[in-house]
Amino acid sequence: MANFDPSTLATQLATAYTQQTQSLLTAQNKTSQATSTALSKLQSSLQGFDTAMKALTTGKNGLAQLSAGFANTATGTAKADSTALPGSYQIFVEKLASSHQIAFKDVPAQDVSAWPAGPLNMSVNLANGSNFVVNLANADADNDGSLSQVELARAINQASGNAGSVTAQVITAGGQSQLSLSSGVSGEGGAISLDTSGIPAGALRSALEDPAKKLQLTAAQDAVVWMGAQGSGIQIKQGSNELTSIPGVSVTLKALSSGAPDVLTVAKDESATTAKVKSFVDAYNALEKSLSELTAAGKDGAASAAFATDAGVRSLRSRLNNILRQDFGGLALRDLGISADRNGQLSLDSTKLNKTLATKPDALDQVFGKSSLSSGSGVLGAFSVAVDQWTNSVSGQIAQRKSSVQSQQKAIGERQTRLDNQYEQSYQRYLKQFTALQQVQAQMADTTSLFSSLSLPNS
Repeated sequence: MANFDPSTLATQLATAYTQQTQSLLTAQNKTSQATSTALSKLQSSLQGFDTAMKALTTGKNGLAQLSAGFANTATGTAKADSTALPGSYQIFVEKLASSHQIAFKDVPAQDVSAWPAGPLNMSVNLANGSNFVVNLANADADNDGSLSQVELARAINQASGNAGSVTAQVITAGGQSQLSLSSGVSGEGGAISLDTSGIPAGALRSALEDPAKKLQLTAAQDAVVWMGAQGSGIQIKQGSNELTSIPGVSVTLKALSSGAPDVLTVAKDESATTAKVKSFVDAYNALEKSLSELTAAGKDGAASAAFATDAGVRSLRSRLNNILRQDFGGLALRDLGISADRNGQLSLDSTKLNKTLATKPDALDQVFGKSSLSSGSGVLGAFSVAVDQWTNSVSGQIAQRKSSVQSQQKAIGERQTRLDNQYEQSYQRYLKQFTALQQVQAQMADTTSLFSSLSLPNS
């Protein structure tokens, strides 16, 4: 120890003093972090799968898909849900519904400086009996003493009872501005009329009441549709072009018929149904792949996954696999062409699927059921229950495990703090001791050097 560094020796001894405990804490922290990351991945995978399951039966469409459309596509568009019955329907469109739109030309700016104080109301009425009141007393927004067309339109649009039933705007064409009113209610029930008796006599009231200044841009017209031939079929008259008379089918009419009725066909859509079922297969395979990675045993030098020996996660994986093999009313996924390989990955035989549906149209609803905790059924209902036991934010396994991991990480952090303090104390103690030893050694070296420089006299 002729030459040594007190700091280096103090670091080495303090490290040796705390090394065993530090190695243990480092390993525990690494395991805790790996578990936390794995739990987050598991939660994300399960929630993604659950979302995909819910999407399969959202709304009325379900898994069995139907197509609907006119032979003459110009007539309109159509959509069919799972409650619709395949078949052909003859539809003759005599009239299309339209929304009322009127305009007032030559509406002058009204001098309101002499108008009396208090409410100055104009009533906007629709043929269906609804109406709202426009108070013009404060409509002069710029306080210039004149009520312009723009200010009148703003007052109509902002009236508290309007709620979009009428839209007012000023249209300029050929250098002339016109006040336009458009009904938000389609059909005859949306016809607009004004009651101006509540505003003072003057240029504004005269212009709004003068029939010569009122232009009808679009008539308020109901749709007239015949189920069957015109004049001999069933007549449907309504204010909308959305036809819902055929159960399970929504039709949007776009053009009038000419001559013979147009044919609307509702039919099974095998390709769309197959795609829907395939989305289930893909969602399950994604979850199965994630579970396989999280429970993989280490081999060929690779480390084992976080849940390689976790009985709970392995039990979840086994439970999901068992649900795939359950029968529901005598049918199972295998009857729909869905099978699993030895690695747990699913595949779909569309030919077998369509063959089963040809003889049992309700097979999809019977086997898949509905994804719901309160009223779930079939495969999707069973999956919902299994997944919720892990993902429930209050009582789920993942929430409980995350809470436990957080407690462990807190305890490890506290132990690390104590160990860091022990290291620092040991380091300072060793540093002090070796520094003192270095000083003593230096003094001894000085003394030795002094003696060596003295020479004895000759005898």
